[in-house]
Amino acid sequence: MAGALTDVLGEVLVAADGEEVAVSALAARGVSLVGLYFGCSLGGPCAQLGASLAAFYGRFRGEAAAGGGQRLEIVFVSAEQEQQQWQEAVRAMPWLALPFSDKHRKLKLWNKYRVSNIPSLIFIDASTGKVVCRNGLLVIRDDPEGLEFPWGPKPFSEVVAGPLLRNNGQTLDSSALEGSHVGVYFSAHWCPPCRSLTRVLVESYRKIKEAGQKFEILFVSADRSEDSFKQYFSEMPWLAVPYADEARRSRLNRLYGIQGIPTLIVLDSKGDVITRQGRVEVLNDIECREFPWHPKPVLELTDSNAVQLNEGPCLVLFVDSEDDGESEAAKQLIQPIAEKIIAKYKAKEEEAPLLFFVAGEDDMTDSLRDYTNLPEAAPLLTILDMSARAKYVMDVEEITPEIVEAFVSDFLADKLKPEPI
Repeated sequence: MAGALTDVLGEVLVAADGEEVAVSALAARGVSLVGLYFGCSLGGPCAQLGASLAAFYGRFRGEAAAGGGQRLEIVFVSAEQEQQQWQEAVRAMPWLALPFSDKHRKLKLWNKYRVSNIPSLIFIDASTGKVVCRNGLLVIRDDPEGLEFPWGPKPFSEVVAGPLLRNNGQTLDSSALEGSHVGVYFSAHWCPPCRSLTRVLVESYRKIKEAGQKFEILFVSADRSEDSFKQYFSEMPWLAVPYADEARRSRLNRLYGIQGIPTLIVLDSKGDVITRQGRVEVLNDIECREFPWHPKPVLELTDSNAVQLNEGPCLVLFVDSEDDGESEAAKQLIQPIAEKIIAKYKAKEEEAPLLFFVAGEDDMTDSLRDYTNLPEAAPLLTILDMSARAKYVMDVEEITPEIVEAFVSDFLADKLKPEPI
């Protein structure tokens, strides 16, 4: 266990009293699951979570006190910028914390687990370091006694099991989804981007069905009342989880670690995830020619997929798009390297640590260059890490596969020196 956890957390953590605790010592305590708590000491949602998380954690500490071993440990990964605030926060917490000085590891954890907002709680297996549950906040709400420990993922067919609705009142069993591609659509009427996507998605759904594809969409509502749900669902030609079945809606949110809406998860006919970026795919492929939208190793940067730049480090190769073949040649240059990285991490059941883009010349790309203070050169090879507000730039006259591979390898090995964004 120690090796996998040390890779994730480093050698030592810090307790509330300031004492260092060796990560390797967690095994002796019987810890089998670690919750990574991304948060801060400020009020609001983090303060609310702190109280409920302390009660939740206390139940597992009680087991340890009774001689049963401590199955769960929490590790605070702070968003604090000032050490005094961090110290005050840690003193008030009964669990462990990543050392304030280990800022580089903190950023790596935020990127590795694609944390986009706080508070966030992600459970990982202590023996492998792999993600068990991405949405621990819902675990605390739905299972406050910890009876379902360790909250591992279940098959989609098991989580979704039960009656589903059409907007005409017809009820179908979830078994009706078997053998079809499924878009699991997390959305709400109060959310303007959701309503905009729904209008596009209705047309996409119609085109895919008319093309004879076996495809269904399942609406998982985040509406604030059943009346809002009914009003919104009346616009949708697909299926929905009944609004009253809050437990099933919550389990689906937990299964896919939903952190924001709208989100469209596209599944294959076996219930396995094809892409978590269904929203981007639908907006980029209005005619649905590339359905079911298997992920591409290298994307052309557009207005609709630029949001992915905020999800973690991204390699972006800027090219001169006035040359019609330049963008495609750039994709072909990067693709073998991207495929190798993706395959390596897929074998470890982990998300790739980089996304890969080619950017041409348009207003959006100009804005990105201005925001990140990049030179106007083309070609220009960069890695942009928006969450760390850092960039890595290689400005050379000719970009070759060897240059790209060495650049990526040095980045992953922490050999590159970042420049501030």
